[in-house]
Amino acid sequence: MAKTVLVIDDDSSVRDAFELTLTELGYRVELASDGSEGLARVANSRPDLIFLDLNMPCMDGVQVMLKLREMDRTLKVYIVTAFAREFMDRLNSAVAAGCHFEMAAKPLSAEQIGMIAAATIGK
Repeated sequence: MAKTVLVIDDDSSVRDAFELTLTELGYRVELASDGSEGLARVANSRPDLIFLDLNMPCMDGVQVMLKLREMDRTLKVYIVTAFAREFMDRLNSAVAAGCHFEMAAKPLSAEQIGMIAAATIGK
């Protein structure tokens, strides 16, 4: 059975790029355009990996990550952002609160997306 990857990002072109790449590599892909939608998807079915944007309206990625930790501390979260510096203090606070994540800088190539997924959850 294919492993499931959830992509939470408010930018439709980013979601589309992740979906195309991951689907071609054999992963089942779910998409969410904001934090609330992403949390609802996790509540309905546990993904094997979550790619999470930080800079989103209404609920940013750090807020989403804190809620994900409450739902399931074993979720694998990979933050993909161009705003790491702006969120660094909040990310450090999230780590202190028990959040675990990896991080990569946008933009990612298709090869990088595939390598992260394979290294994190396998094929």
